Amino acid sequence: MLWVPLFYFLRRSFIGGGAGGVWALLFGSITAILQFLLGNLVSPGGFGFSRWFFGFIDIVSLPVLVPVVICLILFLFRGFSGDPDFANFALLWLIPIAALRAISWGSANDPILLVAVPLLWTALAVGIPFFIHLMMGSFRWYTAIVSVICIVLLSALAAASYWAFFSQQTLIGFLLLFASHIPMGISFGIDVSRA
Repeated sequence: MLWVPLFYFLRRSFIGGGAGGVWALLFGSITAILQFLLGNLVSPGGFGFSRWFFGFIDIVSLPVLVPVVICLILFLFRGFSGDPDFANFALLWLIPIAALRAISWGSANDPILLVAVPLLWTALAVGIPFFIHLMMGSFRWYTAIVSVICIVLLSALAAASYWAFFSQQTLIGFLLLFASHIPMGISFGIDVSRA
């Protein structure tokens, strides 16, 4: 529960806050309440594709993709008074979700959900905006295609890391976890060097 807000404040201490923080907390709180009331969107299967798909939709990737897409829509339709920070927006959105998930997941004492998933959330929340900024910085058709492919691959890698840990393939899980953090590490390094 504490990792996402701690990482948000660490990142904010280097680059400052972006526009849309109130929107992020409001929408994140609504999303957390809806997830609590409605439960999972996909029923988890065994150890195959259905478990990976469950991890993608309900656990790892979609909870981060939604705030990034909402932030992009608000940015395109001038919903912000200033320039948005997609990563800070997604991290703020995830704080109420992380709080409620920690309560529901805490009873299971599952280190995959309590440790690996918040790490994967931050990897996606900072890694996906890294590719969006690459695409927006010098917009060309090939840059857009490569960035979209990288976003899809990063989201799939994060869900695969969850799947590997769940399937007790720990080495593969750690390798995928490390690979999914590479864009975040590059982005965070650039932010720190600029600061």
